[in-house]
Amino acid sequence: MKQIVLALATVVTLFSCSNNNSSDTAAAVEKAKKETIDSINAINVAKQQVIDSMNAVKHSAHKGKTMEAATPNSYAAPSTAAADNTPAPAPARVAKKKKGWSHTAKGAVVGAGAGAITGAIINPDHVKGAAIGTIIGAGVGAGTGAIVDHAKKKKAANQ
Repeated sequence: MKQIVLALATVVTLFSCSNNNSSDTAAAVEKAKKETIDSINAINVAKQQVIDSMNAVKHSAHKGKTMEAATPNSYAAPSTAAADNTPAPAPARVAKKKKGWSHTAKGAVVGAGAGAITGAIINPDHVKGAAIGTIIGAGVGAGTGAIVDHAKKKKAANQ
């Protein structure tokens, strides 16, 4: 019963402390939306300028004329065909290596979880046991992960 009353009191407190300046919030949201749209439009203009200059170079090289300005805001996609009408090869994809968690971090998380469960089961005071188990498990897991990370760095340096 205490927990229900405490939870209810917390919810009421959080909702009563909400900000009643809805007009200020709405104005801030509208301002943020306008700034976002303006920045997107600026990026689109810059992209179009690049496309226009590429089209101008392509047309001048293809027709043997001097470089002339392309019509602005002509959103035509650049052609992928070469001068002899053979399709251009597709660009090669470069695979980026994802930066994942280190073994130290993984070990700390797994150790904390295992320690919390084990501590809660073993100790009659489940909360105290879980807290102690979390701390000990995180320390042991982080230590083990650090050893693995060090071994991997050493192996990579030797290759």
